Amino acid sequence: MADVRRRGLLLVLSSPSGAGKTSISRRLLAEESNLTMSVSVTTRPMRPGEKDGADYHFIDGGRFSAMVAAGELLEHATVFDNSYGTPRAPVESALAGGADILFDIDWQGARQLRDSALQNDVVSVFILPPSAQELHRRLVSRASDPEEVVRNRMAKASGEMEHWDAYDYVLVNHELDASVAAVRAILTAERLRKDRQIGMGRFVDAIRAVLDRG
Repeated sequence: MADVRRRGLLLVLSSPSGAGKTSISRRLLAEESNLTMSVSVTTRPMRPGEKDGADYHFIDGGRFSAMVAAGELLEHATVFDNSYGTPRAPVESALAGGADILFDIDWQGARQLRDSALQNDVVSVFILPPSAQELHRRLVSRASDPEEVVRNRMAKASGEMEHWDAYDYVLVNHELDASVAAVRAILTAERLRKDRQIGMGRFVDAIRAVLDRG
């Protein structure tokens, strides 16, 4: 019988800060064995508890600019005065091997992925908070950012949400368990798309040949 393989996909999650994107991402990575996190390069300083090569590849501005110029990044953006980008080579290798990759990026990065050579591999989900008041409550409850940072993130949220309709799916994150289940349902459906089933045509032809012989 003909072999059927699946090409991987790029699952993009975007949201304003505090809408729940990080919590959803962590649950997905814990529950989906074939899903791995894209490890970006960044020019921002390493935070306590982070590890180079696991959380990010921490590089300086000169190296980042060189990677952009050489076309080594699938997407890149500057957020809160720091630059972030996705190395191209490991992503292309993972897709060819049937692995799915999770991207926790903003609308600028998502747009660049949609405009790249891998656009047909992209599945994008924009996550919204239930309300402006709930967004503020979540940002404050994290207790890791000073009030000035919270105000800046709230001010930026409206501009980020302006791009919600550029995504394939939109999810209002009322409750974490339900939101995780919704994104997993999206993953299940997208993995079954016919254009990701490599060799499916030969598989069907082989079954039909047996049936036609009686």
